[in-house]
Amino acid sequence: MKKFLALALSGALALTALAGCGGGSAGTPAPESTTSGGAATGGENTVYIGVFEPATGDSGAGGKQEMLGMQYANSETPTVDIGGTTYNVQLVYADNGSDPAKAPTAAAELVGQGVSLVLGSYGSGVSIAAGPIFGDAGLAAIGVTCTNPQVTAGNDYYFRICFLDPFQGTVLANFATEKFSAQKAYLLGELGNDYDQGLMNYFEQAFTAAGGTVVKDSFPQNTSDFSTYLNKAASEGCDVIFCPVSIAYSTQIVKLAADTGLTIPILGSDTLDSNMVLEAAAGSDVQLYVSTFYQEGGSPEFDEGIKAFINGDSTNLTNNGGNDTIAAVTAMGYDAYYVALEALKAAGSTDPAAVKAALPSVTYTGVSGAIAFDEIGDAIRDTAYIKVADTANGVWALETVQTVSE
Repeated sequence: MKKFLALALSGALALTALAGCGGGSAGTPAPESTTSGGAATGGENTVYIGVFEPATGDSGAGGKQEMLGMQYANSETPTVDIGGTTYNVQLVYADNGSDPAKAPTAAAELVGQGVSLVLGSYGSGVSIAAGPIFGDAGLAAIGVTCTNPQVTAGNDYYFRICFLDPFQGTVLANFATEKFSAQKAYLLGELGNDYDQGLMNYFEQAFTAAGGTVVKDSFPQNTSDFSTYLNKAASEGCDVIFCPVSIAYSTQIVKLAADTGLTIPILGSDTLDSNMVLEAAAGSDVQLYVSTFYQEGGSPEFDEGIKAFINGDSTNLTNNGGNDTIAAVTAMGYDAYYVALEALKAAGSTDPAAVKAALPSVTYTGVSGAIAFDEIGDAIRDTAYIKVADTANGVWALETVQTVSE
């Protein structure tokens, strides 16, 4: 099994720093319906980039934060030179509703809007469900934080800039063993959710390979009372709880843990890297750790610019959960926009087929680090940030940065 080594924060920040980020002003509101906030209306010399994200449903909060990064990048760099011509860049939105059943319809709407490529989605299940629509249209999609391997498996249309769940699940399993000497873990996820169930399986594989045992439960959709599950984790004598669930569920779980004085450390995946989850733990003794893609301080100029963008518009502030804490998904959305621009420049055309053909060779160094694609279309990534909730001060603090070594 691969061994994960902690890196110094200073070294990690040096790798992810990016100069030249400017401040933004008012932003584009996140869509509340499928094409609100950005139908394809730009006219001649306008290139359209589809934004396939949840603005509603269980993942709506995360989707809006991911879109904030794209919107900030678009406000900062609203044009791109393609084949010797300067084009205005317009974002075209489709709300997938956090629902795999709705995702194909949202994807088809973007195809119908004549976009050159697509960004998204926050949420692996909706990305997997929409993939064939993009494939049939010959349209490339760049996944931003959809980490399940099935998103890119067996197709040539989906790419992504984030690490994958086999890596993330193993990182967190190793962290549980190394940090807490955990021997028994309680795993909790939503029934039928590809993201949750996949991560639970990867965590279990790594944790049991290291000699641990697990207790697993899955809750039905729309569950609002998690007391039975947390009580079971305690009664079973579990050393850690791993719950890779949506923001909507994780806020409830963390708030309940805080209210009941639960002392078992809670480990979460990238979906829990949210100021709303942080707020649920505020003022309590909850031990909460998450794995994620970016830590504030990685690019001071980006941090300053995105905070100004968030605070400069009331809608942006609301879409970020009411404060200017930077979610890692926002940094990833920002980087994804610039990867899209690089693909358009490399293609020398707005034609989706040309963009799709150019994308595999695109490289870009963003605020989240160096981005390049392997033969499958997955990002070549080997680093995860582990953050801990500083519940007294209401901030995320860096616990460690972990990378893979053969």
